[in-house]
Amino acid sequence: MRAAIIRANSLGGLFSFKFIRNIKSMSSSSSSQDFVSRPVIKKVFAKLQKEGDGAVVRRGISRSEQKLLDPFLMLDEFSVSPPAGFPDHPHRGFETVTYVLEGGITHQDFKGHKGTIYAGDVQWMTAGRGIIHSEMPEEEVNKGLQLWINLSSNEKMIEPNYQELSHSDIPKAEQNGVEVKVIAGESMGIQSPVYTRTPTMFLDFTLQPGAQIHQNVPESWNAFAYVLESGEGGGVFGSSNSSPVSAHNVVVFGPGNDGVSVWNKSSSKKLRFVLIAGEPIGEPVVQYGPFVMNTQAEIDMTIEDYHYGKNGFEMAKYWRSQ
Repeated sequence: MRAAIIRANSLGGLFSFKFIRNIKSMSSSSSSQDFVSRPVIKKVFAKLQKEGDGAVVRRGISRSEQKLLDPFLMLDEFSVSPPAGFPDHPHRGFETVTYVLEGGITHQDFKGHKGTIYAGDVQWMTAGRGIIHSEMPEEEVNKGLQLWINLSSNEKMIEPNYQELSHSDIPKAEQNGVEVKVIAGESMGIQSPVYTRTPTMFLDFTLQPGAQIHQNVPESWNAFAYVLESGEGGGVFGSSNSSPVSAHNVVVFGPGNDGVSVWNKSSSKKLRFVLIAGEPIGEPVVQYGPFVMNTQAEIDMTIEDYHYGKNGFEMAKYWRSQ
């Protein structure tokens, strides 16, 4: 019974605000003059798989990509309808970012928090030393993204924390056929209010036919894109003569250079993708389902803490979502 709970996926978050971390060198430009893009080194098609209780996800990042994309652990594009969902399950040692694209997700945790996020809303959950929560669909069709971001060893056991942005609070900019929603980091001169313990950029771009974007990314960071919508011949990444990339693909960029260049070469369809980048932590990663630590001994201790309800999991034996 507990093994089934441990394997359950997460889609969670709650409410509070933190001050923004000021990250420089993240502006973007619609001009390619003097801009050197990172090359594309890998493409991964996100295949459908079952997760949670009857839900379906496309897993774009899994353990095989973790070394290339430190600090990122997982990216899922989820689709869930009642009565399926993500019932009570624990986390420790990392953060989850939930971005709802359609419908809504209702969440609650063992500390008494409860709320619903709807299309365009974001919740950034720091699991820290331990959280148990549920995420269940609010409407008939519910879709979105969930990103897992690792925490450094000195932050894995901090108290849980939550940030929340409604769609109206997310900064947006538009120029030359390019629209960006700045979930974390900075683009086109605007900055997100989200505080990122592990420095992170999370941008939602929409390019009209014929548009292009050249987004700066700090040189030492790892970066990837996930394509949400693309017309025939549309999304071209890294180099203008590269092969187009269709929806549900992860595009992994190599290191260095100024940042990332993207072109929409479709004659009629928009291109929508998220660009995600982060500062590598450079520490060992040992993962057991929803627990992510640095050593196997820490994982063993986490399982014991969860089983016996201690060190952050005190309510594990008593709490059940409503």
